[in-house]
Amino acid sequence: MNNERGRYGRQSAGIGQDAQLLLAQLDGHIVDDAFRERVKQSLEQLSDLKMALDESTIVAVTDRRGMITFVNDPFCRISRYSRDELLGQDHRIINSGHHGKEFMKELWRTISSGNIWRGEIKNRAKDGTYYWVNTTIVPFRDEQGRPYQYLAVRNEVTQLKQAEEELQRMMTRVMEIQEEERRRFSRELHDGIGQSLFSLLIQMDRLIAEQNNPQLERLRLDVSALMEDVRGLAWEIRPSVLDDLGVVPAVRSHIANFAQHYGIQVQLECDLRKRLDVLKETAIYRIIQEALANIGKYADVSEASVSLKETEDGVVATVTDRGKGFGADRRGQGVGLFSMEERARSVGGKLTVESAPGAGTTVTLTVPVD
Repeated sequence: MNNERGRYGRQSAGIGQDAQLLLAQLDGHIVDDAFRERVKQSLEQLSDLKMALDESTIVAVTDRRGMITFVNDPFCRISRYSRDELLGQDHRIINSGHHGKEFMKELWRTISSGNIWRGEIKNRAKDGTYYWVNTTIVPFRDEQGRPYQYLAVRNEVTQLKQAEEELQRMMTRVMEIQEEERRRFSRELHDGIGQSLFSLLIQMDRLIAEQNNPQLERLRLDVSALMEDVRGLAWEIRPSVLDDLGVVPAVRSHIANFAQHYGIQVQLECDLRKRLDVLKETAIYRIIQEALANIGKYADVSEASVSLKETEDGVVATVTDRGKGFGADRRGQGVGLFSMEERARSVGGKLTVESAPGAGTTVTLTVPVD
């Protein structure tokens, strides 16, 4: 029974042609007019459905081993392979190499367990060009619940992905320009205005030493406070230690300032011992800065933790609290999370946020170092 069903499944993809052949033979084989008419209508609907799919959708069928048993014309057109070149092959024939092994393993684990998989895949055509397809893979299961073939339905989204990639490049460039301007403003505040105020303090100290003038002493205190404000503003715009010494000293300094400002003690675990690309260091620092700012504003905690670790996947930065947390309905509110996600994407990284009401929040950033 299973073998018969498997054979039927493998043949079913070509049912458009079979339907037309059966329609032509119905009159000579079915004498019951009402039954024959119902069969005709069903076959015509099936044939129309096949035609609609061929006009609008990229379709492929594989057996349980992943070998291609059927492709429609749109599949051949977009892949640049003939039907004969595709049949009997697996989908490695169009593998672009864009997706990692874990991505493909997870896809196969999903469908081989009988579940539907949905996602976007980048493929490589015979002529070397690349194309993106939005893909749904549906397992067909036998009486024992085991998949005996897989139907993959795809729609091309190459232009959409190209637009997304172009937008990402623009966003990345905007953030680079923003950081360049921050660096310039910070240096100007610290080295320009800050040094000018320091020179003024030296002159005031000399005058105060020459004459006892209480008003001048009060003015000196005001200038000193202004100089501290300027230095603090320069640090907020972009800490010079980030450029001079790297992300680890910058994070340590920020945690100290954060603890003093919010009264929240932050434990830092770090085994990162090397400098990274300046854009990656900036992304790590800004995401930790934003995550801590959210803790200070919303978490209602007295403690938090930050870790910076080197792993096989790259550098992993984690910011954790055990505070109020939030539900999925609040995830899209505000621009903080959007900003962190954009920064992560700008350096090829991945950002995840896990949170639940009353259970705190964990922000994890993984940045590749290659």
